[in-house]
Amino acid sequence: MKKEQLYEGKAKKVYATEDENVLIVSYKDDATAFNGLKKGTIVGKGAINNRMSNYLMRKLEEEEGVPTHYIRELNETETEVKRVTIVPLEVIVRNIAAGSLSKRLGLPEGQKLKKTVLEFSYKNDELGDPMVNDYHIFAMELATPEELKQISDYALKVNEYLSRFLLECGIVLVDFKLEFGRTADGTIILADEISPDTCRFWDAKTGEKLDKDRFRRDLGNVEGAYAEVFKRIMG
Repeated sequence: MKKEQLYEGKAKKVYATEDENVLIVSYKDDATAFNGLKKGTIVGKGAINNRMSNYLMRKLEEEEGVPTHYIRELNETETEVKRVTIVPLEVIVRNIAAGSLSKRLGLPEGQKLKKTVLEFSYKNDELGDPMVNDYHIFAMELATPEELKQISDYALKVNEYLSRFLLECGIVLVDFKLEFGRTADGTIILADEISPDTCRFWDAKTGEKLDKDRFRRDLGNVEGAYAEVFKRIMG
């Protein structure tokens, strides 16, 4: 049973339940970009992100052994998840140059990287989620060396599986963001979501953007892109 609201973020609300180890995540249609400077609504986004994320997390857990926070889907926009303490790191996996990587390094957007790039950002809106490396992470005690290795291993495993699976759906996984959390006993598990909000999806044939970049860059047909990805992945 859903009880009091504990948290509201840019894309989700989190509620307590009668079980202290279980939370309910409720996905919203609200859309933001550039650390909240741009705001809008993508109709149907909440349901698409909720159902798609749950589906992909189930597949990762069942087929790859990656532990996740998923428990069960309650309805189109709400899901029961394990309570975790979020590790304050955004874990970014990049296969193709795009977005901030292209700007920082002067790489043309669309250039396939010779090696998958793994980046970390410190989750802090006031600071603009600055990029950090292992030394910063250990100095600030954001994660232990053992936890960071586990997080990195999981992230690369997720990338390998999703890249292969999505290509079968006619989608190229350009890059994506993951978040991880600690359960009550300290176990590291995959949390947050996997969706067009957190991933760059390009059509494998045309290169058409099928993700939140359509909102960021005012490309139009945002709802259509989200619906297309949902149709290809979920069938």
